[in-house]
Amino acid sequence: MFSDFVGPHRPLSWVIQFWPVLVSAWIFSLAATWLCKKLALKLGIVDRPDTTVKTHKQPVAYLGGVGILVGLVVGVLAGIWIIQGQAGEETSLRWLLGILAGAAIACFVGLVDDLLNIKPWQKMLGQVVAAGALLAAGILPKMLYVAEFFGVPITPLLQILEIAIGVPIVIFFVLGATNSLNLLDGLDGLCGGVTAIITLGMLFLAVHLSTWDFSNTGDPVRIILCLGLTGGVLGFLPFNRHPAKIFMGDAGSLLLGFVSATLMILFGEKIFRWWMASIVIFGLPILDTATALVRRLINKRPLFVSDRGHIYDQLMDRGHSLKKAVQICYGLAGIYAAIGIAMSQIRTRYAVFVYLAVVIVSALVIWKKGFLKMEGLRGAIKKEN
Repeated sequence: MFSDFVGPHRPLSWVIQFWPVLVSAWIFSLAATWLCKKLALKLGIVDRPDTTVKTHKQPVAYLGGVGILVGLVVGVLAGIWIIQGQAGEETSLRWLLGILAGAAIACFVGLVDDLLNIKPWQKMLGQVVAAGALLAAGILPKMLYVAEFFGVPITPLLQILEIAIGVPIVIFFVLGATNSLNLLDGLDGLCGGVTAIITLGMLFLAVHLSTWDFSNTGDPVRIILCLGLTGGVLGFLPFNRHPAKIFMGDAGSLLLGFVSATLMILFGEKIFRWWMASIVIFGLPILDTATALVRRLINKRPLFVSDRGHIYDQLMDRGHSLKKAVQICYGLAGIYAAIGIAMSQIRTRYAVFVYLAVVIVSALVIWKKGFLKMEGLRGAIKKEN
């Protein structure tokens, strides 16, 4: 299955040249997160515990998302320096600057929510504006390969239709991914660690496509973005391990969701199966969000009111420690990433059936294990004796 994983058109040394992206993102994120922790405590920008959703024992510094953003920005700038003079440099530069603009907008919207607790529609509007930065940079999923697959001739009308369909898809992915990771940010080290696993999974796909010279524009952008986000998250995680010294807050979760959405869109550049593979790699946040919405719907609870009935909450309510619950989620994220990578190596028509099986099995496990039940004020099931 993986005999052709490394292609003949570009050597692995082409990928290795981007190592400064990972290293610089990690170093600057580490330093910026430490500084943000000091600043947050000095200014009183902290997350205070309550009796329902926020169950930590004492106030914890916010602004971790800003530290991740600093690492990401530095890493991407290092990547821009590396690709100077390479084929497709002009478009790659436009894409990367558009992504950084959208990431900064998403982080700012989350930071405003952390500080002022803005209304949900205001936060969603900010996410749409962030998606607009991608659109302005010309980042859209390419739908014409579907027409080519069925032998339909490419006409100007189809090209216009591709844009008309692509715009709402970009907005949907940004809204979906940002809110999914926002919901997953509930335990120390959980959201950051899961995002790192997801990004490493996407990095495998990006390396594979790069060695096959898939795209002069998309290949370096995907590599740079994966390495920059991984470095940014790894610089933050040492401060976020239990007991957390700093939280990423909505500034971090919206940032991570935005970049994850961007990566998924970028994998829709030419061939449908790469897009599907990236979505499956992002499987755990999708599963948790779908479970939360279905659980609230069938139990007649408000869809957009926080509770403690998420998968990770219910793992703890069933007797697992916080550390164990996080480890289980890491394992689940790894499984989805492995499935996505493996299925990217087979024909699309076969992969579709595997992906359908993954959805069905995931839904059955959630139902059979009782993750759709809700009891009490917090909305989580009671701990079994």
